[in-house]
Amino acid sequence: MKVTVFRKEHFNAAHRLHNPEWSDEQNKAFFGKCNNPNYHGHNYELVVTLKGEVDPASGYVYDMKVLSDLIKEHVLNRFDHKNLNLDTDEFSQLNPTAENIAVVIWNILRDKIDRKFELKIRLYETERNFVEYDGN
Repeated sequence: MKVTVFRKEHFNAAHRLHNPEWSDEQNKAFFGKCNNPNYHGHNYELVVTLKGEVDPASGYVYDMKVLSDLIKEHVLNRFDHKNLNLDTDEFSQLNPTAENIAVVIWNILRDKIDRKFELKIRLYETERNFVEYDGN
């Protein structure tokens, strides 16, 4: 019996979308306002999904307090109220698009969560724009 559990968190971060191999004109044309040299911010909503067997002893798929603590320690403490381009190692050379942020978060958590659980990351950059990554 596989069940999926969800943990929702949020963090605030600034970023600038910019490809250093492109001219300033190309970057501005492609990324628009997201290429603002003074950066811009988002109130990100993060949904971490784990799918696995229900443990007969506890009745849990995964202890949600443990999951919450993992997210706080390894994701929120790292990215919340940061300029992703300037304040994080992960995005010093990687364009901090929603897609790349989701993959980075997945990789961080994948190392902390037993592989018997399927892991999926959904990241809302805005209410209408979001991405999802499951390792494939």
